[in-house]
Amino acid sequence: MSAEIRGHIVGYGVNIPWTPLVLAGYLFATLGALLISADRRLRALGRVPAVGALACSAMWRLEFASTWCTFAAVASLLVLGWTGRPEAASPAT
Repeated sequence: MSAEIRGHIVGYGVNIPWTPLVLAGYLFATLGALLISADRRLRALGRVPAVGALACSAMWRLEFASTWCTFAAVASLLVLGWTGRPEAASPAT
């Protein structure tokens, strides 16, 4: 593992062989099932991080930090909207 200053961020590197293939496999494994789901909400959930991954790739080249976390937060809000909020706990008697 390595770390270096890249403009305004700290860049971390891990020497993984065949990085493009590993990255493609990761994206397919994490987003593929969502994107091909019959449920429109799951497809929407898959589109947010897919667009996020593309945007993060572009922003990473421009040295923006924490871009992936932003898109993960948006996807989490979609899950919250889908599942609903937990009911308030009833007071103990």
